[in-house]
Amino acid sequence: MQNEILLILSLIVTYTIVLGLFRLFRDQGLYLWTIVATISANIEVLILINAFGMEMTLGNILFASTFLVTDILSELYGKKAAQTAVWMGIATSVIFILISQSWMLYLPNENDFASPAIRTVFSNTPRLMLVGIAVYVAVQFFDVWAYHRWWEFTSRKFGDRKRFLWLRNNGSTLISQFLNAVLFTFGAFFGTYNIPSLISITLSSYVIFIATSLADTPFVYLARYIYNRNFSEK
Repeated sequence: MQNEILLILSLIVTYTIVLGLFRLFRDQGLYLWTIVATISANIEVLILINAFGMEMTLGNILFASTFLVTDILSELYGKKAAQTAVWMGIATSVIFILISQSWMLYLPNENDFASPAIRTVFSNTPRLMLVGIAVYVAVQFFDVWAYHRWWEFTSRKFGDRKRFLWLRNNGSTLISQFLNAVLFTFGAFFGTYNIPSLISITLSSYVIFIATSLADTPFVYLARYIYNRNFSEK
């Protein structure tokens, strides 16, 4: 049960940090988290674990938190602000690829002990992050688009822009996360794992994404409450 407990705690802590950064720094805190999550998730995804009876990679919760960020930005600051977060995630990935790969060019000292581990971890980083960038662009922009399409639909249907936050939040994220699970798993790990493992990782990733997507809804409501109470008239 250790992995399961850690995943649940990670979900709660991660989403709470997102809200904490938003409360402290407003939209800038959300942009900050996008950068942190993008770098961390692309490293963490290298770790394969068993949890909840499934085989899965880590990184799913961090990736899911970027959808929480874009949904909060869409809800409170508009479509352009959410797209800015996506572009910041893309820029972060590109810069991190360049920096991490430059480390491989150095000849280590005979007393160096870290280089073999660094090379093991980051030798696969370019593929992961290039696939991650492509999937991130497609899925995140789709998520922002879908969020506002749901918003337009509910506003037109019911004449109230504030209602049905849960529908636009989950209606956009659940579809986006399915695309994310399929495209990233097969793009990043095809040839590394066999097909049954890829399918297992995809399904388990999406199960986790369903849980993380449903779990982030209260946090979007809380973000709107924080905004209305603290920022809307300032």
